[in-house]
Amino acid sequence: MAIKQLTIFVQNKQGSIVSVTDILAKNDINIRALSIAETEDFGILRLIVNDEKKAEKTLEDAGYLIKVIDVVGVKIGDEPGKLTSALSVLDKEGINVEYLYAFMARTEKHAYVVLRVEDNAQAEKSLEKAGFHLITEKDIDKL
Repeated sequence: MAIKQLTIFVQNKQGSIVSVTDILAKNDINIRALSIAETEDFGILRLIVNDEKKAEKTLEDAGYLIKVIDVVGVKIGDEPGKLTSALSVLDKEGINVEYLYAFMARTEKHAYVVLRVEDNAQAEKSLEKAGFHLITEKDIDKL
């Protein structure tokens, strides 16, 4: 059930992010979720898009260094404590969360969390066992 995430390395300077988003927009690629981490010299742009293969090729053709990795997507209630509940499940199973970012749906009262963990299969199994609904790329496209 893994979701494909694009990791793009960009320079930490004015115009770098808009350059990536412009390339994607001009190629009819929709960004569904986004996160950026920065250092003094570069940024790590993480994206969930509607067409990861097209986005990967388009950005590579434009000269960007891209890495595609599998991440776990989980649907949680949009209320205090729901994120803690999901993270506690993973913590109890000894699964380290390397990073996460969240996004909201336009029409639902749910939040969605993208998790990068050490063991996707174990994380998915543990979350499902605890009653959490995992999401797929198709689910994200419907939001």
